[in-house]
Amino acid sequence: MAEYNGSRGTVTVAAMQTTPVFLDRDATVEHLVGEIGRASAAGARLIVFPESIVPGYPDWVWRTPAWSDGAWYARLHANAVDVPGLATDRLGEAARDAGAWVAVGVTERTPSDTLYNSIVYIDPAGHVAAVHRKLVPTGGERTVWGHAPAAQPAVVDTTFGRVGGLICWENLMPLARMAVYQQHVDIYIAPTWDSSDAWLSSLRHIAREGRIFVIGTNSCLRGSDVPRHLDGAADIYGGDEDWMSQGNTAIIGPNGDVLAGPLTGTAGMLVATLDLDMIAPQRREFDAVGHYSRPDAYRLVTPGG
Repeated sequence: MAEYNGSRGTVTVAAMQTTPVFLDRDATVEHLVGEIGRASAAGARLIVFPESIVPGYPDWVWRTPAWSDGAWYARLHANAVDVPGLATDRLGEAARDAGAWVAVGVTERTPSDTLYNSIVYIDPAGHVAAVHRKLVPTGGERTVWGHAPAAQPAVVDTTFGRVGGLICWENLMPLARMAVYQQHVDIYIAPTWDSSDAWLSSLRHIAREGRIFVIGTNSCLRGSDVPRHLDGAADIYGGDEDWMSQGNTAIIGPNGDVLAGPLTGTAGMLVATLDLDMIAPQRREFDAVGHYSRPDAYRLVTPGG
């Protein structure tokens, strides 16, 4: 962990609510390259994309009988992301050109052929700095993604502070959140597929609980975004009014205030300049892993901890 000098300063961040080229890894990556450039032009030094944006969230698991989706899974597997690989190399080029950190949700393909729901952190030099895999896929997700091996959530050190977070409903797991807090993050990312009204409340609670900035991102995706040449697509998905996800992307301050968003019903980008010096005064009142913790009464034991 980088030495803390008593002042964190400011950083401009971008929360990207975007639409993938559904189940087309290479086309989606090229789309994200353009989005990274757009965020960089707005001054962003941290750019955060949604859950499994590459090659797109496997929404059909909620709409079809389990194990009836062989053709869909085959396409997901064929378009999944090897880490490292050509897709991360291309995103790394864009991060390097932007001089920014990029956090991107992917369906990660491993040499054993298991797929994971992952966040890939790419540094401003274009290298993969860390990978976080979702511990518990939710419901129908378990038919496409594996359970990640037990590990601390990935956290990266940047010149402006520590960045880490969890994926979708991992954020509802109190002990998982505490494992992130214990690593002293300043900016917490929460890519998701949950566009419910309650999700914004969850983001605000996490920000206030951890006294951290929270960047929540989601896709914007309609039934009409699903190519009709996919097996049975017209039977599973409707048109523009058939929402898979309307978004709800937001940026939250360490007191729980909404700094930007929520962005709903359209693709777009939220940009905010975060004053990280807000964190210490907030933690004077409440520090979940400092003076407001009671390790003599209860404590979290993590792998290797």
